[in-house]
Amino acid sequence: MKMKNKARLICQVSAAAALVLAGNAMAAEAFSSDSKWMTGDWGGERTKLIEQGIDIKMDYVGEVGGNLHGGFNDDKTARYADQFGLGAALDLEKLFGWDNTQAKIQLTNRNGENISNDRIGDPRAGTLSSSQEVFGRGHMVRLTQLWIQHQFFDNKLDVKAGYFGEGEDFNTFPCEFQNLAFCGSQVGNWATNVWFNWPVSQAAIRVKYNINDELYAQIGAYNQNPSQLEHGNGFKLSGSGTAGTVLPVELVWSPKVNSLPGEYRVGYYKSTAPADDVLKDDNGQDAATTGQPFRVHDSKHGYWFVAQQQLTSHNGDASRGLNIAANATFHDKDTNVVDNYQSLMFVYKGPFDARPKDDVGIGFARIHVNDDVKKNAELTNAANGVSEYENPLFSPIRETEYNYEINYGFHVTNWLTVRPNLQYVTHPGGVDEVDNALVAGLKIQSVF
Repeated sequence: MKMKNKARLICQVSAAAALVLAGNAMAAEAFSSDSKWMTGDWGGERTKLIEQGIDIKMDYVGEVGGNLHGGFNDDKTARYADQFGLGAALDLEKLFGWDNTQAKIQLTNRNGENISNDRIGDPRAGTLSSSQEVFGRGHMVRLTQLWIQHQFFDNKLDVKAGYFGEGEDFNTFPCEFQNLAFCGSQVGNWATNVWFNWPVSQAAIRVKYNINDELYAQIGAYNQNPSQLEHGNGFKLSGSGTAGTVLPVELVWSPKVNSLPGEYRVGYYKSTAPADDVLKDDNGQDAATTGQPFRVHDSKHGYWFVAQQQLTSHNGDASRGLNIAANATFHDKDTNVVDNYQSLMFVYKGPFDARPKDDVGIGFARIHVNDDVKKNAELTNAANGVSEYENPLFSPIRETEYNYEINYGFHVTNWLTVRPNLQYVTHPGGVDEVDNALVAGLKIQSVF
């Protein structure tokens, strides 16, 4: 069966199930604002399944981006991208009596287009971030999770193995914004051709040791297989095409500060796959000048910091209040296009008594292109005898891109959040010649 047909089948089955189950719902009814799910509790059957160890997952994320002003092409339009998810979390202790054992399977299907590709950024250089984070990795169905997890020694040691992505456990970060620079695991966004974020999965193992209630350390090994990015390989489980292994390590501290939760992460990754230099050839000369192939390194690496802390509560209610978060990643200057990234975000949850579950957020991000990448473009232009930006053969000079977003999350129901937002992109793609861009966004998140 072709991938497009699989995607259509998943959507049709999910829609049919929603209609049938909604009609039979007796407990939390379908479309009830108090229900955790749009389709309700299926007459109590869903709760029974969870009690038996089967938690069915169905969700949707849709994002719209429109260029209001500026960018590479100011011909105004809007683009839509989405993701549908279908899966199940399994408690194998309840199902089969396997103590301290869990499993999960998850399929995802992405579709749509991205406003950043040809309106905000120069197509010759693209943008560094994306105004619609849900876009990418092909219009196809993917096996995103297929893993089993077990805890040993009174939950001190936790081992997870199967198919999943690095960002599920390492450099993890929530997605309360629409711009990619503020959403999810950031290492995967800037570690060129190394770290594949959701919805791509790889054969992997992760081992975590809980040092105490607030501190744990973990290490992982992930098959680095670029062929899994290719269209039609969403269900590929073989190792053909393997280039190397990604080895992340991380220390995670989760303290309470003034009785409010926080989480602090520091980590390092190494890829054992060969990686091309961004400037030099095998003789240490500039490859753009000599015309020789780029030097090949036997590995690449980087490290990261993540900090999240709730700063205030609202009249003693810890579910409301001001939260701050910061991200920073640093990458191998010999082989990586982006050598460093930083972001800072503020989210206030429950800003109004009449809307205690809403949130408002603002974020700032800086993405810096490796100086050697800039030099290589300059040398390439010189070798080609072009100096004018308007020349189609010109390689745009990339330096630093800045992204800003302000949003408001309307918690419409327990299963639906609607998040209008405004984004401002300075030097899209890090290219000074591209006008700064104003983007209007709308993000919809629903749980079926």
